[in-house]
Amino acid sequence: MKTVRRAWALLLTGLCVSLLAGAASARLPWKGYLAAEALDTIAVLPPPPVAGSPEAEADRAIFRATRALKDTPRWTMAVTDLPERNILENLSCAIGADINPLATPKLTGLLVKMAPDVSRAVSRPKALYSRQRPYLLDEGEICADRSARLARSPDYPSGHATWSWAVGLVMAELVPERSSAILARARAFGESRIVCGVHNASSVAAGRQNAAAVVAALHGVPEFRSDVAAARREIARALTRPKAPADCDAEAAAMATPLW
Repeated sequence: MKTVRRAWALLLTGLCVSLLAGAASARLPWKGYLAAEALDTIAVLPPPPVAGSPEAEADRAIFRATRALKDTPRWTMAVTDLPERNILENLSCAIGADINPLATPKLTGLLVKMAPDVSRAVSRPKALYSRQRPYLLDEGEICADRSARLARSPDYPSGHATWSWAVGLVMAELVPERSSAILARARAFGESRIVCGVHNASSVAAGRQNAAAVVAALHGVPEFRSDVAAARREIARALTRPKAPADCDAEAAAMATPLW
């Protein structure tokens, strides 16, 4: 059992490394559902705010304001949201059951297979716009490692927000009776990047728009729809044996904190 869990963790870690790289050179070693030319999100997303514009200055003001969240429960939550592979586990309270790769292999397989589609949707506009991350423009503590890799990875659009919103949209479809809670938590997962100071607010919003484009395109692929149906049956079985996740009240309280 530990070996299987470790294998899934390694697979999802590889997924996250590619998404975090956010560069045109980032590639996953397996194919997604979409043909490479099927969706170009450069044509979908607006350009990022121009430096000095009211929108860009609003981003800078939000970065400065959210530094006050350090050492609060919302900051702690943002730290748990740092690894993109945590999205499924961190949706457990919203779903109402403990969801993990070992218990839901069909769902995990679906998410792993759509990862290259998300990766392309992120890497192409990131490479084009090469927007700097907020902490490189203004002083302030962040809750991620100030690595050279992070600094080289452009800000727009947010890969974390794209991934978490794409997963949230899929999960809301699988468990529609919990869709409000699922989408609220998926949104918070992306907004944790603002709390951490590693993405501008407009880049996180663009990530959600990016994800919506990807998931819309995926629904045109018969194989994706078939895998969604299989995952829905799997999740339905898991929900008949719910395991109450821990600290859901604390998570709800952290999510209720105004960000700015």
